[in-house]
Amino acid sequence: MLEALISSKTRIRLLLRFFLNPDSSAYLRGLAEEFSESTNSVRLELNRFEEAGMLNSDFVGNKKVFRANRSYPLFKEVRSILLKYTGLQEVLDQIIEKLGDLKDVYLTGDLALGKDSDVVSLILIGDPDLHYLIQLIKRAEELMPKKIQYLVYSQEEASKMVFDSNHHLLIWHE
Repeated sequence: MLEALISSKTRIRLLLRFFLNPDSSAYLRGLAEEFSESTNSVRLELNRFEEAGMLNSDFVGNKKVFRANRSYPLFKEVRSILLKYTGLQEVLDQIIEKLGDLKDVYLTGDLALGKDSDVVSLILIGDPDLHYLIQLIKRAEELMPKKIQYLVYSQEEASKMVFDSNHHLLIWHE
């Protein structure tokens, strides 16, 4: 669906990488390696996004580091489109809001890194109704073309864990 609007796969990957996880940052060579693309093709798209105001950049040492520009006028709209594209909006609507005692939900895996994936990996923190969770996940998987994986941790277990903002994207908080 998104491919019909945006013809460049590199552009789509960059949008997913920065707008699904706006707290993350990355530099040119790291992105080129992550996407298995040439540095030139990634550089062209980064420059376009920066010129359009969608990305900000800073120098850290001799590396130019990019991140999403949260003050970009269409930031929320672009993010919303990407959430729908990846199926995360359906997960939020169909599962998380109806589970009861949930405190936080993190997205992990490839989607948290801004890579397209057929699997939505979630970490749920709290004490949800597990039987109801399984029913909701089955229903959500019927509505979207993605598989949903999940881990559930109590608040006590989660307090002992460290969630890296580049690999764990907080998508819901009570």
